[in-house]
Amino acid sequence: MEKRIKGLKTGLMVGLMSLAASPAFARSISLKEAGTALWIFIIIGAIIVLLQLIPAAILFFSFIGTATTSVFKKEKKAEEEVVIAETVPVTVKK
Repeated sequence: MEKRIKGLKTGLMVGLMSLAASPAFARSISLKEAGTALWIFIIIGAIIVLLQLIPAAILFFSFIGTATTSVFKKEKKAEEEVVIAETVPVTVKK
């Protein structure tokens, strides 16, 4: 019963949102009378969005490098990985 009520609520919300949004998309958009401030805002916004691609590319390629390194890394033996330093007993004077 709860699933049915949730489904009905979701359907009602989607229907109401589509009815409310349709008049906003019905008219055409004309940028013919737009001022220079709008164009400056659009250009600066586009530059900011494009600048976000730089760290995204760095993270993407570092992730690819890490993933390929871990996949193609040869298995090392336990003796090779662990290095035990030689211990020397020290006398303590009181």
